[in-house]
Amino acid sequence: MSNALTKKSWSPYVVGAGIGILSWLAFWTADHPLCISTAFETSAALVERAATPHMAEPYLGDKAREGKPPKIGWEWMLVVGVFFGAFASARLSGDTTREMVPAIWASRYGPSVTLRFLAALLGGMVMMLGARLAGGCTSGHGISGALQLALSSWVFSPTFFGVGVVAAFLLYGRKGAAHV
Repeated sequence: MSNALTKKSWSPYVVGAGIGILSWLAFWTADHPLCISTAFETSAALVERAATPHMAEPYLGDKAREGKPPKIGWEWMLVVGVFFGAFASARLSGDTTREMVPAIWASRYGPSVTLRFLAALLGGMVMMLGARLAGGCTSGHGISGALQLALSSWVFSPTFFGVGVVAAFLLYGRKGAAHV
């Protein structure tokens, strides 16, 4: 029997069950759904509050209006855990590469590391904007919201899958999207 921590991929059923249990634990212990984009929103609001306090008010939320300032909390610990968990998984499974520009990207857009990083940065910014406009990210809507049977989450989830398929075709063409 092989060690699960050294596998390059896990069963989606086991991972799904694990995420479900983690979601229940978040509701039970913190009375809060799993979400990641809120950590970035809170951090941005804290930076803006330091620079221009009067402009940050809309982003600070109800807690700040009640006199409880936002803080870096467990949501940032989830971000840190995702980062270190992904790092540990890649190292333990041997699924690491020093490739800065994936072959599929290079075949379509060339080998420029700068272009790849700028595209990734722009993509991340657009995703964060979308997450804030939607009132949550894929983990907030797709996992926590769906668990709570929120209609917005049930509309959001198939939408982001569909948009992901369309984006893959637009970015990589028909042949490349099949390999994404």
